[in-house]
Amino acid sequence: MTDLTRIPVTVITGFLGAGKTTLVRHLMANPQGRRLAVMVNEFGAMGVDGDTLKACADENCPAENIVELANGCICCAVADDFIPTMEALLALPTRPDHILIETSGLALPKPLLKAFDWPAIRSRITVDGVIAVADAEAVAAGRMAPDVDAVEAQRAADAGLDHETPLAEVFEDQIACADIVLLSKPDLAGAAGVETARAMIAAVAPRPLRVLSMTDGAIDPRVVLGLGAAAEDDLAARPSHHDGEAEHEHDDFDSLVLDIPEIDAPEALTDALMRLARDQRILRVKGHVAVRGKPMRLLVQAVGARVRAQYDRPWGPGGRDGRLVLIAERADIDAAAIRAALAL
Repeated sequence: MTDLTRIPVTVITGFLGAGKTTLVRHLMANPQGRRLAVMVNEFGAMGVDGDTLKACADENCPAENIVELANGCICCAVADDFIPTMEALLALPTRPDHILIETSGLALPKPLLKAFDWPAIRSRITVDGVIAVADAEAVAAGRMAPDVDAVEAQRAADAGLDHETPLAEVFEDQIACADIVLLSKPDLAGAAGVETARAMIAAVAPRPLRVLSMTDGAIDPRVVLGLGAAAEDDLAARPSHHDGEAEHEHDDFDSLVLDIPEIDAPEALTDALMRLARDQRILRVKGHVAVRGKPMRLLVQAVGARVRAQYDRPWGPGGRDGRLVLIAERADIDAAAIRAALAL
């Protein structure tokens, strides 16, 4: 690669808990001879996804090539965060061959694509492609958030039957901007569910899109990398609900970061998180906790009432400080009730 070659960038977008980080981990493990760099955008101040990815660092994507943007949605902080971070990646001593950007679940991809025209970077990088990761089961059920009860409660509160929730608009913008859609968790959706999800995506897509199933983030990297889409030059074909607006807001959503003391029973924690999804309409939970007597940290991730917990790696020398970040619509964040439910 010469200095005159523009570095390709793949933007990976998708709703909360769809499987973006799992896909990035798979691509890091199967780089096809590329030296990768990764930019991961967190929602909230806790770098769970970035920490998870750094644990997978190797010679093809060393830890210094993995950077986090934790100051809010990437598409709302282009000048303050995205451009300086991209410049830092381009200034690495060993230039990356390909850059992966994992957006937050609330990010709109089109404002990010527009940022690639900024003078500081436009001659040095190009958007190789936009990959939208969608939860097959959630899409097939006609909801974009995996928490059915929370979405239905919102719909019931609306005066109009055709009311579009903010989550639906974000989903449609992500599909409209995509070059490929990857349907995650097809086993939970079943064959009929996957076909329903495909039909629903086709109904909102502004142009024909390839829609592929993906289990546990596994997809042939040759399918999603090297697309050559130059998406930053193709914005007219990627409509958005927010076209013509100077900016967009995410005031409908909020996050709560909780310090979690050492626990005795992981099952009690997962049960409490399932109840929170139902009673407090929590959309997403991610983080890690310490289990008494266990040297490994427990990685906890939840999408609605679907909770997964697994030991991922030993605790580092910095201690065993457990933390969880919970994401919900702002009206549903009741810190006192959440703390009570978790007995904090």
